[in-house]
Amino acid sequence: MKRFCIISICICLLAGFSLQAFAAQIWVATNGNDANPGTKNAPKHTIAAAIRQARELRRLKDPSIAGGIHILIENGEYMLDEPLFIRPEDSGTPASPTIIENAPDANPMISGGVYINNWRKVSRRIPGLPMQAQGRVWEAPIPQVGGNTLLFRQLWVNEKKAVRTQSVDAYDKMSRILSVDKQKQEIWIPIPASGLPKDPGQMEMVIHQMWAIANLRIKTIKIDGNKAGLTFYQPESHIEFEHPWPAPVIDKDHKMNGNSAFYLVNSLAFLDKLGEWYEDIKAGKVYYLPRKGEDMVSAKVIAPSLEKLVEVKGTADRPVSYVYFKGIKFENTTWLRPSESGHVPLQAGMYLLDAYKLKIEGTPEKSGLENQAWVGRPPAAVEVSYANHIDFSGCIFTHLASTALDYTRGTHDDEVKGNLFKDIGGTGILVGVFSDEGFEAHLPYNPSDSREVCTNEHIVDNLVDDVTNEDWGCVGIGAGYVKGIKIEHNEVCDVSYSGISLGWGWTKAANAMSDNIIRANKVHHYAKHMYDVSGIYTLSAQPRSIIDSNYVDSIYKVPYAHDPQHWFYLYTDEGSSFFTVKDNWCPAEKFLKNANGPGNVWENNGPLVAESIKQSAGLEAPYKHLLNGIIINPGNKAINHATP
Repeated sequence: MKRFCIISICICLLAGFSLQAFAAQIWVATNGNDANPGTKNAPKHTIAAAIRQARELRRLKDPSIAGGIHILIENGEYMLDEPLFIRPEDSGTPASPTIIENAPDANPMISGGVYINNWRKVSRRIPGLPMQAQGRVWEAPIPQVGGNTLLFRQLWVNEKKAVRTQSVDAYDKMSRILSVDKQKQEIWIPIPASGLPKDPGQMEMVIHQMWAIANLRIKTIKIDGNKAGLTFYQPESHIEFEHPWPAPVIDKDHKMNGNSAFYLVNSLAFLDKLGEWYEDIKAGKVYYLPRKGEDMVSAKVIAPSLEKLVEVKGTADRPVSYVYFKGIKFENTTWLRPSESGHVPLQAGMYLLDAYKLKIEGTPEKSGLENQAWVGRPPAAVEVSYANHIDFSGCIFTHLASTALDYTRGTHDDEVKGNLFKDIGGTGILVGVFSDEGFEAHLPYNPSDSREVCTNEHIVDNLVDDVTNEDWGCVGIGAGYVKGIKIEHNEVCDVSYSGISLGWGWTKAANAMSDNIIRANKVHHYAKHMYDVSGIYTLSAQPRSIIDSNYVDSIYKVPYAHDPQHWFYLYTDEGSSFFTVKDNWCPAEKFLKNANGPGNVWENNGPLVAESIKQSAGLEAPYKHLLNGIIINPGNKAINHATP
C-alpha cells in the first residue's frame, strides 16, 4: 500500500513537472523588439505583440501551450498608445490559461500617460496669474499626441497627484450658492476673495449636491457688485436645472442647511497655491507652482492620455475565458467627459443623460414615480465584458481618473483578489449592469438572456483606499444588477461617499439580483465629502442575500452637508427586500431602513457584536501587507459620532 502511494505521488509530481515543461513563455522587456521570438534573451518590446503571439500559438494549436501561456513582463514602464484588447481568440482553458504577469522579482507598470518635459521657470509677467505667483511658476509645452494638443484633467509630479487650480484652499471653506434662476439657467454666487476674470475661459463650477457632485463648464460670468451670475454650456446646463435628484439647491424652506456649497476650478486666476497646475490650451502651456523640495528640472511629470488601458471583450456567444492578470501595476488614465459635456450624476458616478420631474406622477411600471432619469456609465481603466474566469491578483491600480476595474456585463466566475486600489478619481471596483442609456433608471432590469447578468463574481481581500477623490459621489466597491456576488474580507477606507454599494433600480419588483453576499469587510473613514451615505448601502429586491460579519466605523464630519445627521453605518434604501443583515459590528445602531421589505431580517448588529467578528473583518493575514505605507485620514479630519 505504501509503495502504491509513493508511485502515485511520483506520477502526480511528474505530471505537474510535465505541465510546467509544456507551458509556453513569452517575455516582454522595455529594451526588447517585437520582431524577436519572445524568449527571455530575445524578448518582445510590447505587451500587445506578446498577446498576438499567444493568440497565434492557440490558433495553430502549438503543443507548447498544453500547460498554459505565461506572458512575463520585465521591469519598466510600458506606456500605451492604445488600449490592450483581449479577444475571444485570446481565451485559454482551465488546463491552459493565459497568464499576463510580472516576471520574477519585476514590478512592471502599464501606463496611459505621457511625460511632460522641458520645464522652465517663468520670469516674465503672465497675464491673469495672481501677483503672489508671478515669478514662481514653471511652464512646459503641452504634449502633442496623435497630432493633437493633449487635453487632460490630472497631473502627477513624482508620483504625487497635483491639484487642478481651484478657488478654495480647503473644502471646509467652500462658499454657498446665493440663488438660482431655473428659467434663465443661471446661478448666482459670492465672488471669491481672489476675484473672477471677465472671461471664464475653461473654468468649471463644482457643486456639492447631497450624495453627488456636478461639474458644470462655465459659459458666461456677469458681475454685479460682490456677486456674480454664471451660465453654463449644454448639455449639462439643462440637465442641472431640470433634474430633481440629487437636489442641486436646497432652499431655506427645506429647513436643512442652506443652498449648496461649491467651488470653482481650472482658471489661471486661481493658480496661487503650491502643488497647483493649469493647462492653458490657447497658449499651449502647462503652468505649475512646485511644492517644496520639487526640482522641476529632474521631476517626473506625467499627464494621462488614454481613458482605457485594457479591454477584455467578447460576446454572449463567444466570450473571453481564462485570462489571468498577476502582479501588474495599472496607472495614468484620464476621463474627458466633464471637459467635453459636463458631468451631472444621478448616483454612484452614473451620469445623467436626461432627467426631469414629472408633472403628473407615475409610469406604467411604477405608479408613484415622480421623476425619470437616464444615465451613462463612466469608462474604466480596465473593462471586462462577456467574459469569464478573468482574474486579477496582486495588482496595483493607481493614478486613475475614473473607475479602476469594471466588470460591465455578461461576466461570470471571475475573481479579484489581493489587489491595491489607491488614488482613483472614481470607483475602485465596479460590477454589473446599472442602467443602459436607453433604459430608464427606475425600471427593474431582468433580461431574458441570463448570460447578460454578472454572476458568481468574487471580490476578496482587496485594499481600496483614497478612491473617489475627484467624483465624490462614487463608491469604494459598487455592484449593480448582479447575482451570486461575494464581496468578502476587503478593506475600504478614505472614500468620499459610501464604502460598499450593492444594487440599483429603487424597486421592490422582481429583477436580476439574488443570492448576493457582503461578508467580513472592514469599512472605515468614509463619507469624506458626501452625506445620505452609509458604510454598506443597498437598493432593490435581492432574494436570499446576506450582509454579515462586517466592521463599519469612522465616518467623517462634513460641515457643508445639507443634512448633517443623514449618515449611517448600514443603509437599506428604497426597495431593499429579502436581505438578512446580521452580526455586523459598528459603534452605534445608526441604521436607515428606507421603504424596505418585505422579507428583511435584522439580527445582532451594533456595538455588542462579538469581538471575534470585529477582529476577523477586513484583509486576511496573507494580504495585510497591502496596508504597508497606507496613511489613514492623512488630513486628520474630524470623525462624526452617533448621538444617543
